[in-house]
Amino acid sequence: MNRRQVLSIIAGSAAWPLTARAVPRPPTLRRLRLVNAHTGETFDGAYRDDNGPIEQAVKELCVFFRDFHCGAVAQMDVGVFDFLANVLDAVGERQATILSAYRTRATNEMLARTMFGVAENSQHIYGRALDISLGSKLAQAMEAARAMRRGGVGWYPHSHFIHIDTGPVRNWTLDESGLGNLLLFDGNGWVPFPGAHRPLKVSERLALEHQLARAEFLARTRLLTRFR
Repeated sequence: MNRRQVLSIIAGSAAWPLTARAVPRPPTLRRLRLVNAHTGETFDGAYRDDNGPIEQAVKELCVFFRDFHCGAVAQMDVGVFDFLANVLDAVGERQATILSAYRTRATNEMLARTMFGVAENSQHIYGRALDISLGSKLAQAMEAARAMRRGGVGWYPHSHFIHIDTGPVRNWTLDESGLGNLLLFDGNGWVPFPGAHRPLKVSERLALEHQLARAEFLARTRLLTRFR
């Protein structure tokens, strides 16, 4: 065996460990751990990987987020799953309790008649909204969600939950005094909604769901005008 053949064998052998150490990179998974407060059901797993939403997991989540009043299932916006996952990551929480997700229009109309603060054209109807509770980090989660400007964020401190949705960017706070503030993001900054500079009177509370619906309309109008 000549010197050139020896060197060739040595060079080839040196490459073997490098080849053996090369392993595929594991996929990046987005996970959610959820409890449905009304049905007691849970979801704990990945819903998105490097290729996008995981079809079977999304189907399971759509059932998990169904209208528990009537059992109706709708196609949920995966964007609201991402919004929730980002909020949980931001505050270091691993689990959320779901209070409300998809609602049929009939369910939403029933709630608007019987509960304070339900918008008549709620994002829940379109599968783009979640009402969630997180325990001790709820206020921190609200602040993180608002900073992301990914949609609507409602803060219900006395009811111990926050609302997040992928509709127009807007913020509101609803407590015992009524609509404490409702701010719309018009692309440049936060714009107060008319009447949001003071606590609402009792008589004004009866029309709150109409105010919230109109707020969404105004937000859409401003965004469309800006980018037309």
